[in-house]
Amino acid sequence: MAGRHVVVRGGRPNYTVPAAFDAISSGFRRWNVAGAAEGSVHQEFGICELSAGGSILPHVHSFEESFYVVSGEVICETGEGAVLLREGDYGVVPVAAPHAFRNPGAKTARWAEMVAPQPRLGSSGDTFPVDWLVDPGLPRPVDARDPRTRSFGNIRPENMDPAQQTQDRLALSASMRTALLVYSGITVKMMVDSDLGASLSTMFMVQYEPGGFAGAHDHPHEESFFILEGETLARFDGKEYLLSRGDIAWAGVGCIHEFANESDHVVRWLETQAPQPPARYSYRFARDWSYLEDKLGREMNHD
Repeated sequence: MAGRHVVVRGGRPNYTVPAAFDAISSGFRRWNVAGAAEGSVHQEFGICELSAGGSILPHVHSFEESFYVVSGEVICETGEGAVLLREGDYGVVPVAAPHAFRNPGAKTARWAEMVAPQPRLGSSGDTFPVDWLVDPGLPRPVDARDPRTRSFGNIRPENMDPAQQTQDRLALSASMRTALLVYSGITVKMMVDSDLGASLSTMFMVQYEPGGFAGAHDHPHEESFFILEGETLARFDGKEYLLSRGDIAWAGVGCIHEFANESDHVVRWLETQAPQPPARYSYRFARDWSYLEDKLGREMNHD
């Protein structure tokens, strides 16, 4: 499994109705991109779509579910109430939390979804229909400062501007307290993490400015990458790909990967991780260990 990776082009989606949802949904389909069949052991990443007027009845999972709305609008009903989600909105549903979806709009709604731990291959015992414990009420729009919707958030391309992360802007959004990291032409904004209620995975937005790059490295966790804007040159275990809007890639534990934006425009993608990264040693940069190997060799030859 170490070093495994998958690249799927966005122009060739394969939507099907998951067996567990056949009896509890109408108009729902899922494109499973990276899961057990592709070599993953920690997560499953895919794109969901719900037709206009479609719905998924109340149910629970034995896994954590994180999502990001790509287009359209969908109402997510949970024990916290009903929330109207539109493009740029995201959220997390904890393990065993009752929830349902319905599309009140006139267009198909699509969202990226990552679940962790991985559903058991060939088992239908991961998703269970349930009755509502409480009335979800009328749907509310996402408001990061509203304590009733603290499992949801919103992110826009302009939020990736480093100038947005200033003390005087903290009052605009509670989620802005989550780090906006900027380095080597790269901007990273956390979305779904422990602050939002996730325990098993993370979801965040990444943006590379022209000339931005990240050197070869690997992790003790799996990652998925969903390109939303622009294009990036990516290498996975030495194999080179040009990824563009709609393309999806997955890197397993130990897969050495790197990215570079060689275009004149920004590239932006949605990224997920499972399990959640450890407090230390989340990154293992190849250059550092190559440096150590060379240094030790010089010291031994000197002796």
